[in-house]
Amino acid sequence: MIDWNVAVQTGTRLVRPGPQVEPAEAREVVAQLRELSRVAHGHVRDFTGLPIEADPAPATVVDRPGWIRANVDGFRVVLEPLMERMAEKRGPGLLGGGAGGVVVQAVGSRVTGMQVGAILAYMAGRVLGQYELFLPPDPSGEAPAGRLTLVAPNIVAVEQELDVDARDFRLWVCLHEETHRAQFTGVPWLRSYVQDQMTEFLLASDLDPGAMLDRLRDAAEAVADAVRGGEGNLIDAIQTPAQREILDRLTAVMTLVEGHGDYVMDAVGPEVVPSVRQIRDRFQGRREGGSKLDRTIRRLLGIELKMKQYAEGSRFVRRVVTEVGMANFNRVWDSPETLPTHAEIKEPALWMRRVLDPPAIDTTPPEANEA
Repeated sequence: MIDWNVAVQTGTRLVRPGPQVEPAEAREVVAQLRELSRVAHGHVRDFTGLPIEADPAPATVVDRPGWIRANVDGFRVVLEPLMERMAEKRGPGLLGGGAGGVVVQAVGSRVTGMQVGAILAYMAGRVLGQYELFLPPDPSGEAPAGRLTLVAPNIVAVEQELDVDARDFRLWVCLHEETHRAQFTGVPWLRSYVQDQMTEFLLASDLDPGAMLDRLRDAAEAVADAVRGGEGNLIDAIQTPAQREILDRLTAVMTLVEGHGDYVMDAVGPEVVPSVRQIRDRFQGRREGGSKLDRTIRRLLGIELKMKQYAEGSRFVRRVVTEVGMANFNRVWDSPETLPTHAEIKEPALWMRRVLDPPAIDTTPPEANEA
């Protein structure tokens, strides 16, 4: 269904080159990012209180083509088993048997590979880093289940664009990404929960040809709406009714994860990143800016939704930590049942009333305390 080799070839051919730096400077950037990821790890461990290992593997630093290849590897791990199950569920009738069906499948997989590659080429110029949850299995069984990756040319490009202190900015980015590593290594069930939700979402796809045509029409309308400046995006357009409920759970947990990362990178404090306030202000302006075409693409690909997740999730974490402290906030990681719902992220008091023990929430009227 997807020619992954074509996806890599298309993505690496279309991706823009990064900023021009001398080889010696490039080596210095890579070395500093690896060192700052270790520094950030210690701050995240101390600040969040999550039970994470003291000396993890250093961050993997890549260029833009390297990020594309890594993500294709991750997609294959997640999608190929699902595609096999979907093909079995669909059967041969949809495309027809014989040589004709094989040709249609081969052409379709190449076209899909080019589409995936084009999207990855766009994203490869934007992503600063990520914690890769899904990696090809290690035959020795010794490699960690996930990997922290930093995209060096993008980090350099943004720090130059924002005209901020380079070391402060690099450490700030590392704080965010190391928080994701802490979440997925310090919370034993979280990785499998996210993967299960993704699997359910993909398997809930409607394989009926008529329904698929309806989804395509909805996708075309979403493109037209985004071009006009509306809120349409492809994620909403192509999902089935069954997928909407699953996506609501998946969106809630990813909003928490992203918001927690955003909160930690700012809250660790000016003593760690002295220019953090300036960096946040300028970075936020960059998030909200861009050309009309760039904003349209961001809406279509759901990137605008991700920006809202950062803001909503960060507000949730800040409110809970402020009112009941970090230890009580960390109850979110107890089990899937203690995760906040989408409604609770918007109104943190609902989560605190549902999950925390009554003594954790001070409901005493102010005048009683004064007495």
